[in-house]
Amino acid sequence: MKNKKRIISPYLKILLSFFIIILIGSFLLMLPFATKTKENLTFIDAFFTSVSAVCVTGLSVISDLGATLSAFGKIVMMILIEIGGLSILTIAMFLFVIIGRKLNVNNRYMMKEVLNQDKLSETIPLIKRIVLISFTIQLVGAIINTIILLPLYHNFVKALGIGVFHAVSSFNNAGFDLFGSDSLISLSGNVPLCLNTSILITLGGIGFMVISDILSKRSIRKLNVYSKIVLLTSFILVVSGTLLIKFSLWSNISWFDALNASVSSRTAGFANFEMTNLPNSTKIIFLILMFIGASPISTGGGVKTTTLFVIFLAIVSFAKDKKARMGYKSLSNKTISKAFSLVSISIIYILFIVLIISFTDPTLTLDTILFEVVSAFGTVGLSLGITSKLSVIARLLICLTMFLGRLGPLTIMNLWNKKWNLNTNDDVRYLEENIIIG
Repeated sequence: MKNKKRIISPYLKILLSFFIIILIGSFLLMLPFATKTKENLTFIDAFFTSVSAVCVTGLSVISDLGATLSAFGKIVMMILIEIGGLSILTIAMFLFVIIGRKLNVNNRYMMKEVLNQDKLSETIPLIKRIVLISFTIQLVGAIINTIILLPLYHNFVKALGIGVFHAVSSFNNAGFDLFGSDSLISLSGNVPLCLNTSILITLGGIGFMVISDILSKRSIRKLNVYSKIVLLTSFILVVSGTLLIKFSLWSNISWFDALNASVSSRTAGFANFEMTNLPNSTKIIFLILMFIGASPISTGGGVKTTTLFVIFLAIVSFAKDKKARMGYKSLSNKTISKAFSLVSISIIYILFIVLIISFTDPTLTLDTILFEVVSAFGTVGLSLGITSKLSVIARLLICLTMFLGRLGPLTIMNLWNKKWNLNTNDDVRYLEENIIIG
């Protein structure tokens, strides 16, 4: 009797692919020539930096990447960010398609899960569009950055290097920069650079499907429902975030800086003003924006804009005692359950990690710990200045949080789904039980 070939779950493949890249990145960053001083980074520091890059977060225990990393180290960081933004599986499958190799059903299913698609047939065309769109946008962004930075550095090679790195980091919502320890604070007055950064962040955050839909339809009216939801929700979040940040800081921030902060706080993490002495009202605004994050199939993290939209519709419909619907189509119970489960799991996890770090690092205040954990979970990278002060255990917990935030809680939960490749739909119906709630 032949032994059945064991099929590895696509969710496990996704997790392992990210983890292997993180380990490779860690060892590369530990090499003596990865830093300008030729001094090896410790494993914890290299691991933390690699996790943050692959998970496109931007939290760093290295205060000044530009002054610390060598050209080799910066290239490693840029590659890790690129891999993290697109995912190693998307890049690998794209290369397979280019060289003419056919993907089997299991690989197609795996990519279907990575790209959050409903049909296996949609994966290959989408992979091609994602890679082409991604590199085209980053190339244009890099050229614009180089032109803007050339008068500042008076050195084409240096302007090109920083311009390319910043374009890659911005589009992939990574939040890393080579401008110094104060991120974009010293360059907040450079309108062209900040505007180009915000545009790249926005394009990376709305997702590849939306960009592809816009390019193919070229009309807002012709866009599919998903794209309209993403664009509408993103617009509302950016505008409301700008207004709230401006009102909370008022004379201490310009409208332009408030707009950039609203865009960046969703998942990018570039700081364009001092973050350490924020009032509580501004911290709460940032926490909300970071938790929501970007949109599905994008380079950003968070619980996603569509999740927020579905929950809003479900709450409104429940209040009216009606079926949740969009236009003439109703939302499935599975979609609503998935949205509420995602938010519930995320909140519980964040509170648990905050509690543990409160034990391991008792000198830190609750607001700084909560801000750091939410920033890590939303793969944002903003911090109130405690990242380098975290204990080893706290750093590892933040690494775990960045990893979970990038892959998504539902992907981790599906590791226990042993029937992922089976049709589990059945006609069995059970008697309903009403439980008293509220």
